[in-house]
This record gives sequence, structure tokens and C-alpha cells, in this order.
Amino acid sequence: MNVKTNGWVNGFIGMTIFAGSLPATRAAVVDLAPVFLTCARATIAALLGLVLLVLFRARRPIMQDLLSLIITAMGVVVGFPLLTSLALQHVSSAHSIVFLGLLPVCTATFAVLRGGERPRPAFWFFSLLGSVVVAGYALSRGAKGSLNGDVCMLAAVVVCGLGYAEGARLSRRLGGWQVICWALLISLPVMLPVSILTLPASFAKVNFPAWLGFGYVSLFSMLIGFIFWYRGLAQGGIAAVGQLQLFQPFIGLGLASLLLHETVSWSMLFVTVAAIVCVAGAKRFAV
Repeated sequence: MNVKTNGWVNGFIGMTIFAGSLPATRAAVVDLAPVFLTCARATIAALLGLVLLVLFRARRPIMQDLLSLIITAMGVVVGFPLLTSLALQHVSSAHSIVFLGLLPVCTATFAVLRGGERPRPAFWFFSLLGSVVVAGYALSRGAKGSLNGDVCMLAAVVVCGLGYAEGARLSRRLGGWQVICWALLISLPVMLPVSILTLPASFAKVNFPAWLGFGYVSLFSMLIGFIFWYRGLAQGGIAAVGQLQLFQPFIGLGLASLLLHETVSWSMLFVTVAAIVCVAGAKRFAV
């Protein structure tokens, strides 16, 4: 396979792993506080990342890479996990997953601002149309939804798109798995102490589904998924491969329904399909 094909394969694997993140987070926050969950998952992933960096003798980033690593860490190590954890205390994972329809747009926007990519004008028409559809759905929820949850999810999508684009840009030189490992490692001096300070008084009431969700977001969402995702974005183009996220709401909604027995309404499905159609149109004009 050529480099671009490898990029799509790696991107698809990473996207599929990420699709389970919100249902897993929803399961975890039932029994674990959002701040503890955010910091503990990052701490575990950082320690595993440190092992990988030492084991494979990874090249150290240069001083000019520090800002990019901090931006990446703030987006995908701190911002997205914390904001989604807070949101999922107010909304179901099925509801939150609809907001993922905005991720390709945010990722592509930051691919232009930070990655130097230049999609064609028609790309932005489809991307913005999809954004309007998803945002309109969120605003129309009214009493059925949660303003706090929706605001947190919108903010989470923005910082995640920035973290994706920034990390992918740096991956072109450092490598995909190295970027997420270094981003996790520079977050460790903050994440580890906060994890200890927010440690629950007792784990006796933490049920198995919460432990399962915690394990998934710590290992797969925080580390393994990024190994494939950043490599895919770097190989195939941030704006182009980022459109693979159009499949993520479908997979996530299926998991929420199957594992958490949450109701997936027809309106959620309609908006998700509408967003996917819009982003599929954008994909054609990504490069």
C-alpha cells in the first residue's frame, strides 16, 4: 500500500477506537468524578507512554516542538477528556455523540490554521452546512437536553480538533506514537498530583462497568487510538483523513445502544445521518 492508503487505514483504525470513548466515559462517570477520571486516565497512559519511549529509544523533541506538544496536550490529554466527562454528567452518551459530527469541520479548520493545508472552497460549503445541522439540533433540544452538557460538548469538539491537527502536524516529523507519548509525558507532572488529590475515599462503590470504561479510556482512548490516528492524519492529510470521523457517530451510537441500553431517538439518527452526508460531500473536496 502507498503512504496515503496507509494513512486511511491507520486513520480508520484510530477513529474506530475513538468511537468507544464517549460510551466508556459515560459508564465511568457514573461512579468516578470527572476530574479524577481525566487525570487518572492520562496518568496511566503517560506511564505506559514513558515505557514505550524508553523501550524504543525515541528521539527527543527539540525546544521548538514544546509549544506544539503543549497545545496537543491541552486539546486531547486535558481538554477533550475533562469537558466530555463533565458533559456526560448531564447528557447521555447517545446525545453527546451527535456533536462528533462537528469534529471533521474543526479538525479541517485547524488543519488550515496550523497545518498549512488548503481544501477547495466547496469543502467549506459542505462542512459548514454539517455544522449548522448539528448545532441547530443542539439548540433545539430545549428542556429535553442540558445547556451545560451541550456547551461542554461543543467546547470539547473545538479543543479536540485543535489537538488533532496540532499533533498530526508534529507527527510528520516526530512520528504518531511519539507525539502522543511526549504530550502525555509533559502532562504527567500535573496529572499525577491531581489524580492523588482527587482520589476517591473508597472504591467499594465503583461498579464493574465503571472500571471497564475507565480501563478503556485509559488504554485505548488515551494512547492506542492516537498511535493510529496521528499516523493516519500525517500520512493521508489532516483535512482529508479527518473526514473519517463521519463514521464515528454511527459506531458510537451503536455502542451506546448495545452496551449502555440508551435510547437512540429518531431525531438523533436523522441529525447524525444529515451530518454524515454533509461531511461526505466535504470529503470529496478536501484536497
